[in-house]
Amino acid sequence: MKTFNQMVSEQMRTMEKLLYLQAELERCQEIQAQLQILQNETELDSIQDEIRAMKVELREIQKIFEEQTEEVIRSYQHGNSDVKEVSG
Repeated sequence: MKTFNQMVSEQMRTMEKLLYLQAELERCQEIQAQLQILQNETELDSIQDEIRAMKVELREIQKIFEEQTEEVIRSYQHGNSDVKEVSG
């Protein structure tokens, strides 16, 4: 049968393991939280890059649309002036 001192010593070793594992678990959970933050920041950067690219593309398309609108207006005005000249 184990002596009291042996049982206490074994319990102390178990307690040391318990404390060590608790500390390691907390450390790993902190690292996990930091990694999640970094991942979210990375995803945010990626989304922001995509938004910037879409804004550039949108400006280019708006410019093309404005040029096409001006061209349509000029064509319409030119066509109407031809009609007026023919009928007038």
